[in-house]
Amino acid sequence: MVTAASAADIARKAPPPPPPPPAPVYDWNGFYIGVMGGWGFSDRASVTVGGVTFVGAGNLEGGFVGGTLGYNFAPMGSSWLFGIEVDGAWADINRSVTGPTAFGAFTLSDRIDAIGSVTGRLGWTWGPGLLYVKGGWAWADQTLSATLVGPLGGAVTATQTNFHSGWTVGGGLEYLFAPNWSAKVEYMYVDIGSTTFGNGTLLAGGVGVGHTLHTIKGGINYHFNWGGPVVARY
Repeated sequence: MVTAASAADIARKAPPPPPPPPAPVYDWNGFYIGVMGGWGFSDRASVTVGGVTFVGAGNLEGGFVGGTLGYNFAPMGSSWLFGIEVDGAWADINRSVTGPTAFGAFTLSDRIDAIGSVTGRLGWTWGPGLLYVKGGWAWADQTLSATLVGPLGGAVTATQTNFHSGWTVGGGLEYLFAPNWSAKVEYMYVDIGSTTFGNGTLLAGGVGVGHTLHTIKGGINYHFNWGGPVVARY
């Protein structure tokens, strides 16, 4: 009897291992908010004087930092994502040129103080990754300043800020690196259109100034996941 009991103990199987945790479900749905910043530069400037437009290279460049607010809709069972995004940033994208004139030294400063957009997004998701394109309306605040220093040292300065309205298109890559958190990198081409400075303030008749910009930005978003499926989320 002792021998039979010992043999029974030896043959007893170990309990099965616990089941693996469920695979994470990556939920892109709902509202999100974030911060972003980057670098912008212009490779094309247009200046219109007296009805004649001159187009040439423009070397405005500088940084910007701001925020993002958006909403994603990702249908269940599909890898497609649709969304809308609004962003705005304080900017210091500028250039300044100085040259002599018959009346003294003349300095012209051209600066974009703020920039933003309202765009639609179309994306393709695979797990935690999102590859997207976007496009829509763009805006910018631009300040143009002119300073003339006379031969005797006296200076005359005129400054004016105008609002630009244009369009933008681009795309980027976003990645969910933690529950509710994602990081992105994005390129946008921006045409802020042309607006007229002057009207007797800077130069009689006004000067039309416009730019196209390239922006490269990085950002971090927090996803609220409101309206998403009731499942275990990553």
